[in-house]
Amino acid sequence: MAGGRTTPSSSLDGLLATKEIVIACGPGGVGKTTTAAAAAVMAAVRHGSKVLVLTIDPAKRLADALGLDGIGNTEHRVPDEAFRAAGLKPRGQLWAAMLDTKESWDELIRRQAPDKQTRDEILANPLYQNIAGRFVQSHDYIAMERLYEIHSEGDYDLIVVDTPPTRNALDFLDAPQRMADFFSSRLLRWLIVPYRSRLVNVATKPFYNVADRILGTEFLGDISEFFILFQSMYDGFVERSESVGRLLSDRRTTFVVVSTLEAVPLREAEFFAEQLTSRHLHLGAIVLNKVLPDYLRGAEGTATAESVKEHADALAAQLAPELGAIDPALGDADQISRVLTEVADSYLNFQVVALREMEERAMLSVVPDVLATVPFFDTDLFDLAGLVRLGEEIWE
Repeated sequence: MAGGRTTPSSSLDGLLATKEIVIACGPGGVGKTTTAAAAAVMAAVRHGSKVLVLTIDPAKRLADALGLDGIGNTEHRVPDEAFRAAGLKPRGQLWAAMLDTKESWDELIRRQAPDKQTRDEILANPLYQNIAGRFVQSHDYIAMERLYEIHSEGDYDLIVVDTPPTRNALDFLDAPQRMADFFSSRLLRWLIVPYRSRLVNVATKPFYNVADRILGTEFLGDISEFFILFQSMYDGFVERSESVGRLLSDRRTTFVVVSTLEAVPLREAEFFAEQLTSRHLHLGAIVLNKVLPDYLRGAEGTATAESVKEHADALAAQLAPELGAIDPALGDADQISRVLTEVADSYLNFQVVALREMEERAMLSVVPDVLATVPFFDTDLFDLAGLVRLGEEIWE
């Protein structure tokens, strides 16, 4: 059953209760990592689940917020002390990990190499040691491998994945197929066939002559040897690519797109949401972060701000004696009037933004199962208590 055909949920609580993988996506700078962590915290606290939050986009803030000294490729449990400090007693467990590209590639080679000799030759290859983690979107590919491996082990009830910013996240989705395509590409065949057969035909000789001059014969040979070794794992790559594709479209997997209501990030988020639905992947939720409060859109607030602005001088004359009694420097009526006018103007400007946000929200081109909003917090969310504060806003 494809992910796009699941039964709609009315809340993030209900959505996560039925899923095993949640992939958080969105533009940069919209609070995606924090939102992913908050959802994982809530699942551990409310559902009693064993939850892993896996960040692919490295973020030291996540480790700090979860009370961990650092996050690496190996999963680490968030200590009970961190929950107690936040006034919480979770029914489940929360774990965290951050993708280490090189370490994950090494582990993949150990699993997929057809024999011990090939494994050792790849790991010892100077080219592999220098470029592992840098070629052919390897970060995106190995992220999918890591997710697939963790899910296959079955240690967690829920895995929440924090991805890189939106358009790079499309690379994240496409990487397994692109890796398989690369290992069967004409370019790769051109590179390695002569070093397998020791023959260079008339058609390919010009290519190798140019390549030798630019790269050097020894370096070109190293590249060929490296990819010849890698091609021994081609069948494994293709098989895993297909398995990852099935996992992403499985009904147990859902995507949560995070954005703000600012025009640019919202368009990016809509683009990604449309891509998900066109690929028949399940768009479970859109979380709109840093939304201005409802009271800014009220007519009463408008009337109050306009009245303050219109009568700023009179109000300042009334306030000046009282403020002057506290501190003579505060008793300047002209200064008080300027402040009142600026405050009123600021309120009216924020109201314009709030009304624009409401219009943007109403015009969303993609409707998910769950649409959640998070208010603009007046303080930064830097610890577990802050994650819970955000989580409670999106949960119900």
